[in-house]
Amino acid sequence: MKRRDALRSLALLTGGLVLVPSCDFSQEDILSAYQNLEITPTLKQLLAAIADTIIPAGNLKGASEIEVQDFILVMVNDCMVKEAQQTFMFGLNGFEDFSKKSTGKKFERLTQEQRDALVLEGLSTGDESQQSIKDFLRTTKRFTIQGFMASEYMQTEVKPYSLIPGEYKGDVLIADLKPERING
Repeated sequence: MKRRDALRSLALLTGGLVLVPSCDFSQEDILSAYQNLEITPTLKQLLAAIADTIIPAGNLKGASEIEVQDFILVMVNDCMVKEAQQTFMFGLNGFEDFSKKSTGKKFERLTQEQRDALVLEGLSTGDESQQSIKDFLRTTKRFTIQGFMASEYMQTEVKPYSLIPGEYKGDVLIADLKPERING
């Protein structure tokens, strides 16, 4: 009886090994959190790098540190019409080609100055064939700023949010007031 079990296991193992070379493991998984978008981890990482170029880390945290790319993808997935989602995805998928065409390198291998110049070039391009890149970068810029300013980090650590009407101080000299510095 044990010999039959061993032969069956050996046959299954051999059949599995025969099928493994025909399997294609090179394709990236599509993230299931975004039903209307086909986002892979590589595209999400690229979007994080673009957002970090728009709001880089300095005295304040950068956009990728507070995961603004997730906010961008949720806004595009949930709040934009189908045509705008397709334009966004077309621009996101074509951004690496735009980077290679403009600079000769992938976006992730560029220096910060080259990234800034590339994003500015994409935003100001007048070429009709690059319109999807321009629309993609405009959407990304808008949602990056919105997500950064509305983030928990900004609302708690940088510029603490207070409920309206707030605390009343009736006799305070203007010279004693300290303006809140939201720019670091």
